[in-house]
Amino acid sequence: MDLDDDVAAAVGRAWTDTDPWRFLTELTALGSRMAASEGEARAAGLVADAFADAGLERVRERPFDAPAWRRGETTLRLTAPGEREFEAIALPYCPAGEVSRELIDVGYGTPEEIAAVDVTGKVAVASTTTPGDSRFVHRMEKFGAAAKAGAEAFVFVNHVPGQLPPTGALTFGREAEIPAVGVSRETGAWLTEYAGEGGAVELSVDAETVPGESQNVLARVGPDTDEHVLAVAHYDAHDIAEGALDNGCGIATLVVAARVLAAADLDTEVRVVAVGCEETGLLGAERLAERTDLDDVRAVVNVDGAGRFRDLVAMTHTSEATAEAIERVGRETRQPVELREEPHPFSDQWPFVRRGVPALQLHSDSGERGRGWGHTHADTRDKVDDRCVREHGVLAALAIRELARAGSEVPRLDRGELEAAFRDAEFETGMKAAGLWPASWE
Repeated sequence: MDLDDDVAAAVGRAWTDTDPWRFLTELTALGSRMAASEGEARAAGLVADAFADAGLERVRERPFDAPAWRRGETTLRLTAPGEREFEAIALPYCPAGEVSRELIDVGYGTPEEIAAVDVTGKVAVASTTTPGDSRFVHRMEKFGAAAKAGAEAFVFVNHVPGQLPPTGALTFGREAEIPAVGVSRETGAWLTEYAGEGGAVELSVDAETVPGESQNVLARVGPDTDEHVLAVAHYDAHDIAEGALDNGCGIATLVVAARVLAAADLDTEVRVVAVGCEETGLLGAERLAERTDLDDVRAVVNVDGAGRFRDLVAMTHTSEATAEAIERVGRETRQPVELREEPHPFSDQWPFVRRGVPALQLHSDSGERGRGWGHTHADTRDKVDDRCVREHGVLAALAIRELARAGSEVPRLDRGELEAAFRDAEFETGMKAAGLWPASWE
C-alpha cells in the first residue's frame, strides 16, 4: 500500500506501541462504565486525554440528556417443586416489580418457539444463543416476542458455562414492559428442568430508570473541508464487568487509528467521536446523528468489536464503496478481512444507515456464535490480546484514509435496497418486536 514516510513511520510505531495497553488498563480499572453514570463520565475524560495525546484537534466533550437505569437487589426463588434460590441479575431498563408465576421453557426463544407454546401469565426461560442453521435472534427480539405474547417475566439463560449470568438492554432508551433477568447456564439447566415439572418461581427486582446525563467525546484531524468521514466507537460498558472486550478494545482500536491518521496528509477532514450510551440504546450515536448535517458525511466507520480477536470482520451494510475500501486495505496489506454485506441495527452505525449514510462496521469474530465473555462478569482485561488492538487500529486508519481520499465516491444508500436487504436478512420480525423497524418502511 502506498504510504508516505510519516504514515509509514506511524504504522511502524503502532506495532510496538505500549499506549493502547496502558489506555485499556486505565479504562478497565475504572470499574463500571454504565451509561449515564459517574464511571462513564470518568471514562469520557480518559478518552479525551487519549485523543489529545494521539494528536487529534479540537477535543471536547458534548453532554446530552439520557435515561439512567440503576439496578438494586434482584432475587429469584424457586417455589415449586421445592424451594431454593438462584443468582440472577436484572437487565437494563427492567422495571421494578414482583412476579410469582409458573416457569415455561421456550428453548432458544425464537419467535416460532414462543408462538408454539402458551406463555400467557408465565415466566419465559430462553437461551442467549440461537440454532446454528438459522438467523441470529437478538435478545431484544426474544424479549419483545415473549412480552407481546403475554409473558409476565423473562429469564435470559447464558449458553456459555462458568456461572456467568448475562446482561444486556431490553429496549432502546425506555423502560421495558415486564421484568427480565439474566441467569447462568448452570442455573438455566435447573430452571428448564423444573419448567418441565410444572415449576414456579418468585422474582423480585428493585430497579429504576431516572433522568441522567451522558456525553460524546468529539475531535477532528485533517483539513477543514465541507465533507468529512466520521469515525466512531462507543466507550460505555455494562456495570457488572470491566468492559474490556466490549468495547474497551474497540475504543482502544480507534485511539490507535487516530494516532496513525494524525500523521497522515489527509485530503478530507476526519471527525473522530467516542459515543456514550451505546449499550442502552445507541443514545450517543442518535444524538450525534441528530446534531450532524448528514449531507456532509461521506461515510461512517463504526469500530465496535474490532481488536477483540485475531482477524478483522468488516460489515458493509449494503455499501459497495465501503466494501471496496476495506477490501483494498486487506489485499494490499496482506491482512485477512472478512466481508459481510448484510446490514444490522444493533450498533452505532444504525442511526446513520437508516438515514442513508454509507457505513462500515469494523468487528472481529472468535468463531463462536454469541457474545462469549461479553456482557458478563468475565469481560475483563486478561481476555485482551493488544496485538489485535494495534493491528486493527492500523487497518481501521488505512480504511478511513481510503474513504477520505480526494475524489473518493461513496454513494448514498438506496432506501428501497436497504429495506429489502433487512427483509432478506430476516430482520423485520425482530426489529418490529424491538421497536426498531422504521415507520417509513411500513
